[in-house]
Amino acid sequence: MIALDASALLALLFSEPGHEQVEAAYAESCISAVNLSEVMGRFVRDGHDPQGVFANLVESGLEIVPFLGEDAALAAGLLAGTRAAGLSLGDRACIALAMTRGIPALTADRAWSALDLPVSVRVIRG
Repeated sequence: MIALDASALLALLFSEPGHEQVEAAYAESCISAVNLSEVMGRFVRDGHDPQGVFANLVESGLEIVPFLGEDAALAAGLLAGTRAAGLSLGDRACIALAMTRGIPALTADRAWSALDLPVSVRVIRG
């Protein structure tokens, strides 16, 4: 199992560099509802219906994980160690999901690899 960051899922959906790594892990992936919102927001910016995007992702079998109070506390706790690298709430939500499940996180954001995070991080772009 692997936790997808929004950047990784967007790379897959738009066939961006590194999408092959996401495709290989997709069948055993999960995503935080926070990161899913980021992905759907990108489609809304492009004029698409977010409900249609949501339905397609659900149909694909991607596990969508609710973002609960405990997750919010974990994500908030990551702020001090990630602020300098510019990690967003979405980034920290993905890391919190990976922490909770004890699984790696998959991202396109190279800044994550320079941080001392409590999870394994796989960056899809070199």
